[in-house]
Amino acid sequence: MNDTTTAGTERAAVLDGTGLARRIRDRTAAGAAELTGRGVPPRLAVVVATDDDGAAWYVRSLSGAAGRLGIACDVVDLGADADAATLTGTLTRLSADDTVHGIVLQTPLPDGVRAEELAALIAPEKDVDGANPLSAGRLAAGLPAHPPATAAAVLELLDHHGIALAGRSAVVVGRSLVVGKPVAQLLLHRDATVSICHRHTKDLAEHTRHADVLVVAVGRIGLVRAEHVAPGAIVVDVGTNTAPDGRLVGDVDVEDAASRAGAISPVPGGVGPVTTALLLEQTVRSARASPGPR
Repeated sequence: MNDTTTAGTERAAVLDGTGLARRIRDRTAAGAAELTGRGVPPRLAVVVATDDDGAAWYVRSLSGAAGRLGIACDVVDLGADADAATLTGTLTRLSADDTVHGIVLQTPLPDGVRAEELAALIAPEKDVDGANPLSAGRLAAGLPAHPPATAAAVLELLDHHGIALAGRSAVVVGRSLVVGKPVAQLLLHRDATVSICHRHTKDLAEHTRHADVLVVAVGRIGLVRAEHVAPGAIVVDVGTNTAPDGRLVGDVDVEDAASRAGAISPVPGGVGPVTTALLLEQTVRSARASPGPR
């Protein structure tokens, strides 16, 4: 697919992420094997302090994916009642451990614990999911940094499908530190003209209808419909919501929006698999840059 797709009698093309994720996993596995052979086996630590079922599923999935690629994944489960001191000590210890190359602080966190303060304890070179405010600052300044994996996955998906960004109008719906803000920064770095919309934006459709590229990351089922989409626009759906019937769905009403969009990423099978693959690839990159034999 290329960036000339337009709406019309044909339905929107699908920005599939499964094939891209497979390519990333293949090169990650090769890199992990090379590093292990040199005596630097890549290692990821996932710090967990929650009994949330969704978080538990994600951590199991991430750990399994890491193992299949030759990356050790240590799940450090501190329990849902862990206090700030325990989390602080754990993150400090892992940041100082030369055998650990990537650190992820899983959310949600216990009540009263400030995620921003804890994320600042993750060594930037091991901050493979871009949680440390220093990583966010470096990203904003255009300096080398690990961006949040989900935000990076949006750009990887667009590149994979040949979507040109320079000079294009991009609208990001959502301003989270995990997706909205970093995606906007990454799009700016690619010379797109970027606007950010959020819950206080008046007349959302008036803004989104001008987007060549529309990225939606809010967590609200069916937020974006055909009325929000310009003819031929590229729509990237980052939402992950559980529908009443148990299905995983995004923020875009695909059936409706597909009548105007040029291409839409599916949920599941779009940004999601690319996110996990990139997180593990970042771990291998961190291992390659770490002290020790290479």
